[in-house]
Amino acid sequence: MADEPARFQIGEVAERTGVTQRTLRFYEERGLVEPPERMEGGFRLYTEDDITRIEYIKRLQDLLGFTLAEIKEMVESEDLQKQMIATFRPDRELPARQQRERIIAALEVQLEVVERKIDQLSDLRKELRGKLKRMNKRRNEILEAMNEGKVTTE
Repeated sequence: MADEPARFQIGEVAERTGVTQRTLRFYEERGLVEPPERMEGGFRLYTEDDITRIEYIKRLQDLLGFTLAEIKEMVESEDLQKQMIATFRPDRELPARQQRERIIAALEVQLEVVERKIDQLSDLRKELRGKLKRMNKRRNEILEAMNEGKVTTE
């Protein structure tokens, strides 16, 4: 069957996405990834769409430090958008097509999550810059004292 999409076993998906098999099962348990199809022996079979979603989840965790709850919000919003786009019909009456409001709401949820994370990262950056400034000031005081021949204790 040439039209059937490729399927990948859990080990292949783990290697391809850089997450462990245990993590993949955990994502499934938490509802971040839909339960994959199974072979007769019970082996999980993943699609390219599953792999794309796992890579998206990993990106949210690695790059942005998202919690699993935040990731769940993001992927659920993404799913809603895909569903709405897949069922779009330009021949529908305008009131029926107004369901686009749900896509806008989903995007607003995603943006809110990202903006909250950006604010947290901005606060952390400010804190680290303050610490670095204080440490550089103290280092310069010590170097200056050493140059003047003074001995200081910390």
